[in-house]
Amino acid sequence: MHEGGHTTHVVKNYFRHTDELFDADKLHKSVVSACLSSGAPVGNAENTARRVVSDVLLWLKDKPEITSSDIRRATAKFLRTYHPDASYLYEHHGSIL
Repeated sequence: MHEGGHTTHVVKNYFRHTDELFDADKLHKSVVSACLSSGAPVGNAENTARRVVSDVLLWLKDKPEITSSDIRRATAKFLRTYHPDASYLYEHHGSIL
């Protein structure tokens, strides 16, 4: 996140400590994808993603560094409020066969 001078670094790999800046657009796209995969209409998926990203940005406000796993867990938690099925898919992405 880079708004108002605040930057959050996302640690991608704990062992090698590689990181990148938080990208709200990337998160938005991944939430839209989870919503669409669960059968939500495009408009609903977009609105849900906007709400979830807004919630995540507030959560990130005081965090200068987090892991990508932290973001995934927080996003799934916020998404559960708006779309439980999409939340399940988002949370278990990569482990569902």
